[in-house]
Amino acid sequence: MKYAIDKQDKYTVFKLQEEKLDTVLAPSLKSELVTLNAEGVENLILDLTEVKYTDSSGLSAILVGNRVFGESNGFFVIAKVQDHVMKLIRISQLDSVLNITETVEDAIEAILEELEKDKDIED
Repeated sequence: MKYAIDKQDKYTVFKLQEEKLDTVLAPSLKSELVTLNAEGVENLILDLTEVKYTDSSGLSAILVGNRVFGESNGFFVIAKVQDHVMKLIRISQLDSVLNITETVEDAIEAILEELEKDKDIED
């Protein structure tokens, strides 16, 4: 599986560099997401710019990321979802469960806003 990771102070961008997220790649993606969380990454943006196709196992991998980061009180945002993938997310009614943004920049902004809200609550 090809991907790039950009670690920042408050978030990490995981860019999947594959056209298909299917039964072949889904286990690797799940494993990477769980590992990143275990290594202390709290907030993750999954950049799906290059992913043109996914199946149910791909969606399952995305849901694992959503669950793992949510359980550790982090944020998991999916950015740049292509049309075919978005259709499947909507058909599966996961658009109400997942945090989805149009761009990586929007995802960064969403995470920073949430972190600011949490900080205000703590103060």
